[in-house]
Amino acid sequence: MNRPAAAEKPKSSAYDSRLLKTIRREETDVTPVWLMRQAGRYMENYRAIRAKHSMLEVIQTPELACEITMQPINAFDLDAAIIFADILPPLIGMGMNLEFVKGVGPVMDNPITTTKDVDMLACPPATLHLQSTLDAIKLVKAELEPKGIPLLGFSGAPFTLASYMIEGGGSKVYAKTKAFMYTEPAAWVRLMDKLVTVQADYLIQQAKAGADAVQIFDSWAGWALGQYDYNRYVAPYNTKLISMLGRSGVPVINFSTGTYPYLEDVAACGGDVVGIDWRMPLDEAWEKVGTDMAVMGNLDPIALLAPWGELKFRIDQVLDAADGRLGHIFNLGHGILPNTPIDNVRRLVDYVHERTAK
Repeated sequence: MNRPAAAEKPKSSAYDSRLLKTIRREETDVTPVWLMRQAGRYMENYRAIRAKHSMLEVIQTPELACEITMQPINAFDLDAAIIFADILPPLIGMGMNLEFVKGVGPVMDNPITTTKDVDMLACPPATLHLQSTLDAIKLVKAELEPKGIPLLGFSGAPFTLASYMIEGGGSKVYAKTKAFMYTEPAAWVRLMDKLVTVQADYLIQQAKAGADAVQIFDSWAGWALGQYDYNRYVAPYNTKLISMLGRSGVPVINFSTGTYPYLEDVAACGGDVVGIDWRMPLDEAWEKVGTDMAVMGNLDPIALLAPWGELKFRIDQVLDAADGRLGHIFNLGHGILPNTPIDNVRRLVDYVHERTAK
């Protein structure tokens, strides 16, 4: 959808994996499953590494990022790995002072407040400031290739990144972002174009390093914007980014949260898979984006905190809504929470495979 044919890329051992076949809407033996933030604080060995290293240290040390990426692959029967990184480090090369503050989250002490701030932003190539993540992808791919398991790369979507840059961190109402968007429309265009340039190059380089597919996270557009503002201020840039990724030679997962009132507009931006959050039934969401597309989702992450009987019931709800149609990747509607019991993750993965086995 709104995306040129992918460039030719040599096939990896993962080409016939459950995940990539499902993206192509081909038959598989079971429904593939991977989980956003599957490498994270709910795992004891991850916490042990983070006790010794900051978030940026881990991301910028390829060996550590590789080790963390592989932790859930070694622990569970997952159908894909996703490189351990974060959506915000690309902003460092653009000129933002990023720090991950314990108990607070990401903070930038030089937020964008003027049009001059936008004009001062750089657009460096990913190989200049993000080589550590590209090297981590190469290390992980070397470990996954004998297993035939695909590796996912990712980036943030332009609006989500812009909101961090303008707010100086996270936000609940995105007042500064929206005020800038409304009062400085020309500067907003320049900001979004710069973010598209940086993210497209970053994702293309991830594919060159070995990523078998890439995901774009638009985590905040649905919380901040109504349908009109999404189509005016966000959709053109998501469309442009996804179109540019046709050069990557790998599939694109278009993921957002809170966009269920205008999910069809999200899907119209393009991508090979549309990620669905947990706020509407999967079958209704699939109808909105078009049943000729692959979809990913959409268990509420908090369901993983429930007793197994309740968790199983909610997994069944998702699988019943998918109804065995080609093109369903089982995932959460957002990332695993830090206090998730590890046994629930294991049981979820195994149960999805058992229940969908053909």
